[in-house]
Amino acid sequence: MLRTDISARALSGGFLDVLIRAGLIAVLVLFCFQIFNPFLNLMLWAVILAITLYPLHTMIKRKVGNKDGRAATLIVVVALALLMVPIYLLGTSISESIEGTLAILKSETLEVPLPNEKIASLPLIGKPLYTYWMQAATDMSSVLMKLMPYIKSIGLTLLGKMADVGVGFLLFIGALIIAGVLMAYGENGEKSALAITSRLSGPERGPRITELCTATIRAVAQGVVGIAFIQMLAVGVGFVLMGVPGAGLLAMVALLMGIMQLPVVLITLPVIAYVFAVDGTTLGTIIFCIYSLIAGMADNILKPLMLGRGVDVPMPVILIGALGGMVSGGFIGLFIGPVALAVGYQLFWQWVDDKPAEVVSETVQLEAMNDQHPV
Repeated sequence: MLRTDISARALSGGFLDVLIRAGLIAVLVLFCFQIFNPFLNLMLWAVILAITLYPLHTMIKRKVGNKDGRAATLIVVVALALLMVPIYLLGTSISESIEGTLAILKSETLEVPLPNEKIASLPLIGKPLYTYWMQAATDMSSVLMKLMPYIKSIGLTLLGKMADVGVGFLLFIGALIIAGVLMAYGENGEKSALAITSRLSGPERGPRITELCTATIRAVAQGVVGIAFIQMLAVGVGFVLMGVPGAGLLAMVALLMGIMQLPVVLITLPVIAYVFAVDGTTLGTIIFCIYSLIAGMADNILKPLMLGRGVDVPMPVILIGALGGMVSGGFIGLFIGPVALAVGYQLFWQWVDDKPAEVVSETVQLEAMNDQHPV
């Protein structure tokens, strides 16, 4: 009886020790997460860029005397130089569009043409639309006073989104610099990733999981996000050089559509029609038309070259990742979301396909029995 009491006390004391240790570890993990959380999106995007650009880093390293730091610095400097001019043009276009809209709203020269009387004969909406249009054409000030609360709300929302885009570009530049540091220590990072996955999944599955995650990140970052970013820059620069109103905003819409796997020509075709209607048929408009069509359909050429190298990921996964990332993480989440969800998708199906040995042996036995005793 005494021995039973002693063993029960020992078990309860050991269980209490385990609970205390688990609680302390949980507190430490939560505390560390709170500290690291403000930098989470930045570091995730830096890791994605580092993994995506590491093959290029390895190729350049061989040509610069096997210097990791020199190769990483060269990639970061060239990337920043290539990005600064388009980003500056798009930012200038966005600011000019906002200033032009504000100037039109403040001025008293805004004129609306008189509506056609046939509009009043339309069913259901004809008379209200005709009345409202007539009021806007004859007394614009009163209409603006009615719409001012809505215009103010929409304007503040758009300004907030534009500020989020600006912060996203700054985060992208910061992530690119951090990615250069990670690439400079790429071999140690690869060993660390392999050690972590091996510790979590075992020495047999660890290397496979590391290879799967790396291939998925590169496939999605190059074949989805990269192509969308290239199309956004190509389309945006063409719009800016042609003087299209709201060129920066249209380029942002092209970026969203590219990541969501929607055809960018849905943006370029109306812009081409607008340019022809305003400027007429000239050599410049014809060149712009050809250039915009090529830029809008460039994904059809780039996807087989870039996305075909990696792992196939269903497009709904990319779409959900883009939308969810944008809602939860803003502009930078638009890039991180598809990559993170694609990695999770691939890991899930890897776990589903990787059956335990007991299940595999039972399946083999059942198949053998069915072969010996067919129904």
